[in-house]
Amino acid sequence: MLCLMFLLSCPQASCVQYRLVIREVSTLQILQLYTCLDQIQHVEWSADSMFILCAMYKRGIVQVWSLEQPDWHCKIDEGSAGLVSSCWSPDGRHILNTTEFHLRITLWSLSAKSVSYIKYPKACQKGIAFTGDGRHMALAERRDCKDYISIFVCNDWRLLRHFETDTQDLTGIDWAPNGCVLAVWDTCLEYKVLLYSLDGRLLSSYSAYEWSLGIKSVAWSPSSQFLAVGSYDEKVRILNHVTWKPIKELAHPATISNPKTVVYQEVDKCQSVEPSQLTFPPPRGTPSSLFTVHSKYELVEVPVTLRTIKPDTDRANPELGIGMLAFSPDNRYLATKNDNMPCCVWIWDIQKMRLSVVLEQTSPVRSFHWDPVQPRLAICTGNSKVYLWSPTGCVSVQVPVEGE
Repeated sequence: MLCLMFLLSCPQASCVQYRLVIREVSTLQILQLYTCLDQIQHVEWSADSMFILCAMYKRGIVQVWSLEQPDWHCKIDEGSAGLVSSCWSPDGRHILNTTEFHLRITLWSLSAKSVSYIKYPKACQKGIAFTGDGRHMALAERRDCKDYISIFVCNDWRLLRHFETDTQDLTGIDWAPNGCVLAVWDTCLEYKVLLYSLDGRLLSSYSAYEWSLGIKSVAWSPSSQFLAVGSYDEKVRILNHVTWKPIKELAHPATISNPKTVVYQEVDKCQSVEPSQLTFPPPRGTPSSLFTVHSKYELVEVPVTLRTIKPDTDRANPELGIGMLAFSPDNRYLATKNDNMPCCVWIWDIQKMRLSVVLEQTSPVRSFHWDPVQPRLAICTGNSKVYLWSPTGCVSVQVPVEGE
């Protein structure tokens, strides 16, 4: 498993099995190499890039490393309570661990070396959300078969507000970047989005349809003006912040016919190795075969039909609908992924409210993330490459990493 994580003006972290590698971004030179107790399943930088945590969920352990003091490290063991998720608080000095069966959240303080607990966290898609300024945390809770939201002040972790939500089975929460509105969405069995203020008042609610699978993903625009809601009907609805009504529906058809849409298709190519260049045993880090697989993008003329898969609607959580959403930092673009077209990334021009680019990969897309300062999208498909798109074009980048 290859995990990558970037932060602006800081090193790059990658992990292979139980090893954590810290590299210089510009040269990819190794700065630090850490060895963890087991295979790393989650890696996350602190907000100030001073620390990095590695979570090993199978063993219920979190290890924390310091970039300034390589000899310093911290080990957090949840013991028999187990561990299902781990994340940093905005100040970068507290770690929130969620135990198995969501019995509690354990709050570990690296500075005070103390521990505290939060009860009744709800097991849902996204149950913890921090405001953009890091001052408040919203937590989804489940008590007495009802959904609640608790809002905490992060500097001393005191409870600020606690209120019940109008949901059957709350699935996720997310703050607007300005920290004024909290979006809450219901189970996929009911299409419902609720908008709450910081003091717990219900500002508005929206439902697009009934009696069908509903919301699958939600994302705020950086300006807090738009809320993108992806659903199982393969559409994204853009809600405005004034009336909380949709201003545009973005459909994801299997055939792209608009001549204004640019379609990139990844193509694999094999680079052969001359027999005279082979050595035995092969040097460490070289490919084991006679051919090295590289890839590039080619422009495809429209109309073009994208690869699709037929979802099994008889099973729970079918591979159907908009599974991922992300706005660019300048509020110009929206990247989406339709799960029954798993190899495609759709990039929409929000100013013109139309489809701008489609990237079709050779493998299913695992994740994508925008550059924090410019409209540049990084895409991962689970191999040793990172794919980068910008308005000027796209490129496939081979990442130096040990192992397959």
